Amino acid sequence: MNWNYTVIMFSAITVSVLISRHTQKGLALTFWQKAGIGLGAYCGAMIAAKLPFVFSQWEGFLSGAAWFSNGKTILCGLVGGYAGVETAKWAMLIKTKTGDGFAVPVAVGVAIGRLGCYEFGCCYGTPTDLPWGIVFPGAGELPRHPTQLYETMFHVAMAGLLYVFQRRGLFRGQLIKMYIITYAIYRFCTEFIRPEERIWWGLTGYQVACVVIVFLFAFLWWRDSGSVTSNSGPAANFS
Repeated sequence: MNWNYTVIMFSAITVSVLISRHTQKGLALTFWQKAGIGLGAYCGAMIAAKLPFVFSQWEGFLSGAAWFSNGKTILCGLVGGYAGVETAKWAMLIKTKTGDGFAVPVAVGVAIGRLGCYEFGCCYGTPTDLPWGIVFPGAGELPRHPTQLYETMFHVAMAGLLYVFQRRGLFRGQLIKMYIITYAIYRFCTEFIRPEERIWWGLTGYQVACVVIVFLFAFLWWRDSGSVTSNSGPAANFS
């Protein structure tokens, strides 16, 4: 077991929870409602993050072993987390908008988590001649794009931007959708420097998923744009 990876991933979860206690402070929800929503987010993210790998390993899928093998995708995890929150809210009859309170802590958590990917030596990019290229163990002798570090910088920048938006009350009720859409666009672009299999029209499976996700969350943004409650205001989340 890579204990550095384990510590980093545990730190990502811990920091996200601590930040969310601040960003969701003003929500008119009980402790148990917040706990239920948090559990829905965690379960949805963990299940969805594994699904592409589970379904790609037919024998492992039938035996159940694929659920415990290596391999998770943040892209699907974000969508699954969103779905898990909405499912938990539906089950508990909660109508309050909660996405704004998740945006910053999720972005920070993913930023830290990508450092874990860097430590573990997975999710690296294609070979590069750039001076910051890194030789990853098990990936040959050529320096490669440290795409994990690129993602860490992206998510840190998004966390800062989302924090400013939330403080100023901009895009109320839509920040988590903005974050997921922006990440899908970023991921679509960076797939060109990742060694993933091209399946359709020279695009990877992740790029196809990114297109679907952008359109899906753009639709959800449009659908929800007229139903934002006052609970997502800056004073409510940062009191």
